[in-house]
Amino acid sequence: MDGATDMTTRPFIEVSEVWVPEGDRLVLSKGTYGDLAEFASVSERESFARGEGLPGKAWDEGRPVVLKEFDGSYFKRTEAAKAAGLTAAVAIPVFAGTQLKAVLVTLCSDDDSRMGAIEVWSGEGNMLTLEDGYYGAAKQFEFVSQHVHFQRGQGLPGGVWGANTPLLFRDLGAGYKFVRSESAGRAGLTWGLGLPLPSPTGRPYVLTLLTATGTPLARRFEIWDARAARVGTANEAVLIDGICAREGSLYDHDTERRIKAFQGPIGQVLGTGLPVVDASAAGQHGYRTLVALPIHSSREVTHVVAWYC
Repeated sequence: MDGATDMTTRPFIEVSEVWVPEGDRLVLSKGTYGDLAEFASVSERESFARGEGLPGKAWDEGRPVVLKEFDGSYFKRTEAAKAAGLTAAVAIPVFAGTQLKAVLVTLCSDDDSRMGAIEVWSGEGNMLTLEDGYYGAAKQFEFVSQHVHFQRGQGLPGGVWGANTPLLFRDLGAGYKFVRSESAGRAGLTWGLGLPLPSPTGRPYVLTLLTATGTPLARRFEIWDARAARVGTANEAVLIDGICAREGSLYDHDTERRIKAFQGPIGQVLGTGLPVVDASAAGQHGYRTLVALPIHSSREVTHVVAWYC
């Protein structure tokens, strides 16, 4: 994929927001809205009680929530979203043990050309099944995904579940490890990022982000390992995998890339345990938006995953 060409296409994800608890409500910490100024203005005036609206529902149920239609739903900003052309959203709660740290919300627009997928898989017994997902125009891939299950260690969702770590898959349409490779190839899906989502319910959840060439969900993925046993010290993280449309693989076995707590957006996530969405930092590298998300084990950040749109 050519970086200059990619930037002329509308992104698969239009809006990213971080909602944080303040007292008994969730308030907006940061959002990236592109040119959707009116929707941004409405969002800045909003807040959510536990169980209220999309962020509140993810908080209350302790799980990621996909909402593919706003009309007649519990979504509170329906009119503003419709005016902005937004049609679907995914809320991802970030828990450290039983403590809610934040809720990351991404909002998308539907049309006949945007391909990609944001999937939520949940485990029961020895099997992962699709709880829900948003696929844009990739309807055939969505149908296949609704009828497939993963055992621990199988495919991208099962691999994440088995290892309990984020994983990055390349060449989805041709990769033998990707169970849905044939339908992924037809949809033009190229890379997949999977990450475990700890829940206070004890039920395992896996989030997968699948990007396509023509309408990329992300143009760059990074996985940072912050486990002290892996890094050798506390409050640091090391890049263990990454890929970029313009640069190819970002991981070099001979040249280790490290980052300290509070150093740049990734370090900010590492230091605070909170997700970050940032347009200005992304713009410095030629992207629209950076999203960086912590993965907690108990109360410690073990990984930081990032995607650049």
